[in-house]
Amino acid sequence: MKINKSLFGTTPDGKAVDKYSITNDNGMTLELITYGATIQSVLIPCADGKIRDVAVGFDSLDGHINHSDYEGNTVGRYANRIHNAQFTLNNQKYCVSANEKGKTCLHGGGEFSTAVWDAVEDGNNSVVMSYTSPDGAMGFPGEMKSKVRFTLNNDNEVVISYTAICSADSPINFTNHIYFNFTGSTENNVLAHTLRIDSDAITPVDEDSIPTGELRAVKGGAFDFNEEKAIGRDIDADDDQLHIGRGYDHNFCLNETAGAVITAKEETSGIEMNVYTDMPGVQLYTGNFLDGTIIGKGGHPLIKNAGFCLETQFYPDTPNQPQFPQCNFKAGEVFRSTTKYQFKF
Repeated sequence: MKINKSLFGTTPDGKAVDKYSITNDNGMTLELITYGATIQSVLIPCADGKIRDVAVGFDSLDGHINHSDYEGNTVGRYANRIHNAQFTLNNQKYCVSANEKGKTCLHGGGEFSTAVWDAVEDGNNSVVMSYTSPDGAMGFPGEMKSKVRFTLNNDNEVVISYTAICSADSPINFTNHIYFNFTGSTENNVLAHTLRIDSDAITPVDEDSIPTGELRAVKGGAFDFNEEKAIGRDIDADDDQLHIGRGYDHNFCLNETAGAVITAKEETSGIEMNVYTDMPGVQLYTGNFLDGTIIGKGGHPLIKNAGFCLETQFYPDTPNQPQFPQCNFKAGEVFRSTTKYQFKF
């Protein structure tokens, strides 16, 4: 195991952005950059002799700053959406950043995903990044101190552990927004990848992608991934939810299990990924709004369905949905969460 550090680039306001590369004894490499506490690359040495980068994104810092759809970013304070960019806590109304269509708060207003995080190496296989969000940033209460530990071990597991503590009562919800494509190139879409999600229900959404409050059973429908199937098999089905999202862009309510809650596979590369998490939900997003106008790694356009995201999380809009598993944390109470991506190749 080893870690290498290098300069990835400099932001327009002069902040240095570092890249950390963690390589395990099997030749797998996890690359991280401090801009957005971002997973830059996941390099897999496949059985056919090819090294595939399964993380969709950009070759340069410019792409992350000027063209990103959160590729590989850490997102918070509240991952996913908050209805009308407001919520009430302790009888006080908070108006937060309405950064999506002028009315929805998406991914906490983008603060954490565009910040340059501090980083330190921890041993020979972990990098810990930290960021402090000031009181009132994006309209959220309290000063929040956050840390994300990224680990690559010799079991070919990428482990992401989040901790956060706020000086005021606050909702907290973190995730990583990595887009996967196991073929190693966005010349290919991900519709032939197979997916299994241990989930019996989704939280259906309205035209603004805000949960209606219902838990809708998936059995036998387009959203049923309890048996492994191709991502693209039902993506064009006549389903109101697929019409709204132009594909999958929905929270799946995860069943409690001691094993992997998600498995993804791709035949040509031979890569399999198992996901373990302590979060109650996962957002499956299939890159429906990528349209080829943005250029990604290797000079290839980011086409529709160029990648798929598995954003482990509390459910969207939980601060306004008291029937959902709650994510309000008291002042001084520590938020902790861990998600593990285990690769086989």
